Amino acid sequence: MIRRRNFGDAGQAFPIYITVVGGLLFLAFAYLAVGQAATNRNGAQTAADAAALAAAQETRGQLAGDWLEVVGDPTKWQDILDGGTAVFDGCWRADELAAQNDADVHGCGPDGPLGYTVEVETNKSVGDSIVPGTEEFRSRASATAVIEPRCTFDLPGEDADDGEGDGNDTLPLPQLTCEDMDWDLDPDDPATLPDPEDLFDVHLADSQANDE
Repeated sequence: MIRRRNFGDAGQAFPIYITVVGGLLFLAFAYLAVGQAATNRNGAQTAADAAALAAAQETRGQLAGDWLEVVGDPTKWQDILDGGTAVFDGCWRADELAAQNDADVHGCGPDGPLGYTVEVETNKSVGDSIVPGTEEFRSRASATAVIEPRCTFDLPGEDADDGEGDGNDTLPLPQLTCEDMDWDLDPDDPATLPDPEDLFDVHLADSQANDE
């Protein structure tokens, strides 16, 4: 007896198979689009973080320079450590760091007494994907970096004496304590003077990204 092969079930299953495969492909492309967006967003956040830190570090360098100019007069130290002489002109550094990360700065300025907030947008869009309209999406991100003094000191009292008995009360500089390190300062010996990163800490205080 010759048996006839029944192709009916296979014929019915084929459209289901095509539908399932199509759905899986759609999901794969959708996940790829999500991955592209996440990568673009991460790039924007990296650019914003680097830009904000660079701007704050530029101002930290200026403050450290101001401190070195008056290192022989400790009565002026605290004002500088508190940021009283800060000039917020570090946004040019933010522009440089954003460009290095393929982004443009859309906003940069001081935030509080000693901080910068920078907003950037990526130069590249998310790109073509199965999700309509994503080809024009560009990621934006913002970041805030702050400068904080790391050092403390005690000024000598008004009746302090240098111990020389010569009537000249020019006193040695007070010891400067920067977290766990003590500095015995000698203005004529650069090795005894702290670097900008010893005087001030720079760190991120806030960062967030979104797509436009």
